[in-house]
Formats: sequence, C-alpha cells, structure tokens
Amino acid sequence: MVPLEEARKENEAEKALYFDKLPENILDGTKRNSIKGSQFLMPYFEFSGACAGCGETPYVKLATQLFGDRMIIANATGCSSIYGGTFPTMPYCKDKQGKGPTWANSLFEDNAEYGFGMRLAINANRNQLKNKIEMLLEQGTIRELTDALNKCLDLWNKIDDEAKLAAKKVRELLSDALTSANDETEPIIEKIIELKNYLVDKSVWSIGGDGWAYDIGYGGLDHVLAAKKNINVLVLDTEVYSNTGGQASKATPTGSVAKFAAAGKRTKKKDLGRMAITYGYVYVAQIAMGANPNQCLKAIVEAEAYEGPSLIIAYSPCISHGCDMKDTQAEEKLAVDTGYWNLYRYNPDLKKEDKNPFILDSKEPKLEYKKFLEAEIRYQTLVQQYPEIAKTLFKRAKEEAKERFKIYKRMAEE
Repeated sequence: MVPLEEARKENEAEKALYFDKLPENILDGTKRNSIKGSQFLMPYFEFSGACAGCGETPYVKLATQLFGDRMIIANATGCSSIYGGTFPTMPYCKDKQGKGPTWANSLFEDNAEYGFGMRLAINANRNQLKNKIEMLLEQGTIRELTDALNKCLDLWNKIDDEAKLAAKKVRELLSDALTSANDETEPIIEKIIELKNYLVDKSVWSIGGDGWAYDIGYGGLDHVLAAKKNINVLVLDTEVYSNTGGQASKATPTGSVAKFAAAGKRTKKKDLGRMAITYGYVYVAQIAMGANPNQCLKAIVEAEAYEGPSLIIAYSPCISHGCDMKDTQAEEKLAVDTGYWNLYRYNPDLKKEDKNPFILDSKEPKLEYKKFLEAEIRYQTLVQQYPEIAKTLFKRAKEEAKERFKIYKRMAEE
C-alpha cells in the first residue's frame, strides 16, 4: 500500500473511532449552534492543500461541520477551487453513512448562477417528490410507510434531526412497500425511491473569493440575490485576486499595494454588503472568525436558516498580505479592533418582530487604525517606496473607515 493510501486509511479509522464515541445528543440544536458544540461535529472538509495558515479554510470547515451531510457547493474558480478539488486530492469527505458535501467547480464568472441552477433543480425535485408522496398516500400503501410519509410531510420544511430521522425511516420502508405494490402504486414508489434523497432539503452554497463576487461575477451574484431564492453565498474576502498572484480587485482598500496598484490603490473598497442590504430581503453578514467566533457561527447559522438569499462576507488573511501566516486568526482580531473591518448582521426576519434588522456587532475601534497597517507588508511597502503617497492614502483610508463605521452605527440605531 502506498503511503498516501495508508495514511488515509489510518485517518478514516481514527475518525470513525472518535465520532462513534460522541454522545447521541451531540447533534442537538443547542449544542450544534454553540462554538464548543460545533467543534464536536464532524468536519467534512479536511487536509486541504491551501497555504499554511490560510484565512479562508476555517470558514469552509465550519460550514461543513454545521451542514455538511446535506450540503451542495458551487465553487468559483480561484484559491478555494484549487485547494478544494485539484486532482488527485479532495479535502471534502463523507461520514460512515456515506453522506457528505456534493462539490462542483464552476467558471470564475458564473458561479452564483451555477449555484442558483442547483437550487432550482432541488426545488423541482422536491416538488415532484412531494406530489408523488401525496399520490401514494391517496392510492394507499403499507401502514408503516403511510405513517412515515405523513410524518415527513408534517416536517417537510424542517431540516433538523427529527426531519432527518423521519426521512431515514421512509427510506428503510420503501423496498418493502415496493414488494407489495400493485400496478398503480409500483411506478409511484419507484419514483419516490429515485428521489428519496430529497426528503430533507439541501443546503446550497455558492463559495468563492472577492475577485469573483466583487468583480467578474458581480453581475450574476446581484441577479441571484435579487431572485429571492433560498441560496447561501460565502465570499472569502482576501481583498485581492489571490489565486492569480495578488492583483487588485474592487475589494482592495485604499492604500494597499497589489499588482496593478503598485503605488497604492487610489479608490476605496466596494461595500458589497451594504449594496446587498438595499434589497431588504437578503440576509447579509460580515464576519471575522478570529475577532468574534460566536458572531461568526451565529451569522452562518442564521444565514442558512433564512428562507431566502443570504450573503456572508468573511475576512480572510492571505499570504499575499505579507503577514505572519501562523497568526491569521489574531490578524482578523486586529482588523476588527482597529476598525479596518466591521462585523454586522442584517436579518430581514427581524422585521416581522418590528425590530431593526441591522445589528452592528463591532464596537468602537479600541486601537489606532495605523496599528493594522503597520502589521502588513502590503501597506508597509508603500511607506518604504512612496512615503508621501503613503501618508496621504493612509489618512484617507482612516477617514473612510471612520465614515463607514458611522454609517453602520446609524443603520443600527434606526
């Protein structure tokens, strides 16, 4: 056996041993939605080939821990598609029941539409499945299956453990029902068997970087968010086109040095989240795991639970930033503490309770803005090469950060 196969076999054995020992109620909703509880859940994303310390991969891992057994991922071309599925490795895995994320890579420019198509296909399959279940109940089948199907219909819009157990019961009874079926019910049961994996709704995610979401794929992203379908978008924001060498994107902030912005970027960062908020029916959050793990987890859980489009923008330190890659979580905290990055959640469901849907999770900056700029080579390079330009651009960047926080604060107080 070659070393790679042997190592994978040993890992599978250790993983099975560990997760088999977990208490039965570890998947309880309360535990699942806490930082401590979420980390007892099996990760369906492991051993990626990303740069050591990559700021993107912890978000992907966490999402798979929460929803991996029913997750469908449309992955934009970029860093996340390279470490996510470059032959012959695949960091996404399955559990002992054979469940795990379904993953596919799309073109750079159309990933939102790619995921949107997946959502529409799932909706069509679920509608067809529900129709066949209702037809079978009308025609009649074995008693046990009748009870199980009625239970499934009662929980049709649920995705919790009770719904999963009800679906499992139906799948176990279908073969017995087919054996005793008549000419009228046999084709109906066969169709239900074909679509049985849709008894519980899927969790659809379009994942990619800021080059895709802010720039080349923005038109498609905007269209998908506007369409009001239940799809989740995770933007891994490195503020540059990371995979192609660190070119400036619309996510690159004022004063940052990047390819095509060697003397510092002269325009401010696009506020993608605030643009999406204007629709009023899109769940939007900005997160930074290292700054506030609870807010990060809460945003991901709320976004997935929201019956409509959701957009999560996750701050992701990158090797092209010129920071110490062993401290990327601390770098995320520094970004928030200095006001460089703001944390918030916009939840349209709060409108139903006559509450302000915008929640500002960041507090007033407690450190000087320049503390963050001093910690990264992408900013210090400008100081060394063009000190006067750096002085001007950094001052402007600080003012833009203050203005941005004021806007968010006003939104939270309305």
